[in-house]
Amino acid sequence: MIVRVPASSANLGPGFDSFGIAWKLYNEIRFELAEEGLSISGCDERYRGEDNLACVAFTRVLQSCGRERCGLRINFEKTEIPVSRGLGSSAALITAGVLAANALCDLGLEKSELFDIATSVEGHPDNIAPAMFGGLTVSLLDGEHAVTRRFPLSGSLCYILLIPPFELSTALSRSVMPKEIGMRDAVFNLSRAALLPRALADGDAELLRLALDDRLHQPYRFRLIEGADRASAFAHAFGATGMCISGAGSTLLCIAEDPGFCPQMKTAMSAELPGWRVIEAQPDLTGAVIV
Repeated sequence: MIVRVPASSANLGPGFDSFGIAWKLYNEIRFELAEEGLSISGCDERYRGEDNLACVAFTRVLQSCGRERCGLRINFEKTEIPVSRGLGSSAALITAGVLAANALCDLGLEKSELFDIATSVEGHPDNIAPAMFGGLTVSLLDGEHAVTRRFPLSGSLCYILLIPPFELSTALSRSVMPKEIGMRDAVFNLSRAALLPRALADGDAELLRLALDDRLHQPYRFRLIEGADRASAFAHAFGATGMCISGAGSTLLCIAEDPGFCPQMKTAMSAELPGWRVIEAQPDLTGAVIV
């Protein structure tokens, strides 16, 4: 069986570890039961061991049901989601693993149960929720239980991913963040996060410019992304409605109203930041599916 999982951008400015949106960029992963052992193909050699998150998630589902670990073959049929670029590559693997285990082993778990297991592997639900359910999601952890809700997205907005030719590990990206923040900055983020879903639902450009601002993580992570200053300057020069770091980076997400924004960015970026990919992304409203 093959599981198709979308890429995702988490955080979305002020929504640290809670907001996420799914994109029509997909990994398609084939899972097959085997007599014994583990075989992983179609991906880089460094990801072919038992610590591959698709395998880890598959095994975690079996453990949660009191089932013995089984032999498994995993093949990456399509890999459109770049690794360690802030586009939910880890969440995609985990989501694929839990869905495959449930279907192949006929476990009968509800999607909400799989969501909890996937979140326990990832550690937070911000990428897992859009990968599994699609669309714009806002999520939280209530103890060990993950809670998420979907919100509508306006069709009047264009989403552009600026993907640099280098990785940025989540561990490094988290290490530069402050351990504590002041009350003023906390209120700043809370007020903007509360209005961001409405801005995205209405396509309200004026509100979106305000609601994407953040003081919790982006000021510290932005400096880790070489070329981000120039990319930001181009985005604002060409009239971007808003811009934020996708997940922990290194990808940047631009939101615009003008369909001409993407071609302009492609021209500028190819000249000044060669190697960066500029992709106009479409929201995925379905989430992970077995195909």
